[in-house]
Amino acid sequence: MKIDRTDRNILRHLQRDGRISNAELAGLVNLSPATCHRRTQRLFEEGWIKSVRAQVDPERVGLGVVVMVGVVLDRSTPESFSAFEAAVGKLSVVLDCHLVAGDFDYLLKIRVRDMADFNRLHGETLIALPGVRQTRTFFVMKIVKDSEPIAF
Repeated sequence: MKIDRTDRNILRHLQRDGRISNAELAGLVNLSPATCHRRTQRLFEEGWIKSVRAQVDPERVGLGVVVMVGVVLDRSTPESFSAFEAAVGKLSVVLDCHLVAGDFDYLLKIRVRDMADFNRLHGETLIALPGVRQTRTFFVMKIVKDSEPIAF
């Protein structure tokens, strides 16, 4: 499943604007609309494009506070990792969860309304996740870059 320069160009344009019409996209990548549509469909079918979705303004939906949480588990075993990941996967409030090397086992990105909202989440949910020994919380003061298109 290789892609060529034209496929890469399609991917770049779709990353910038997922709502672009097929006709407009075809013009930008110098293809007929039918050929562009077939290539785009193939990119979806082969997994090059994972999804297309709207990027909602978090402030407008009352989730303006970003919190990064470093999580240390009490054991480093496949079973403890699996149990933690399964539990985190069920939490819609957790936007990102990464297994990391370094001071933490996992780094979570969470959006909440305010500090009180996070305090409640932390006390009722995060510290009760399977295997959690310790958490370290970082409130984001300013977002400099967030969800930028992948450069390739």
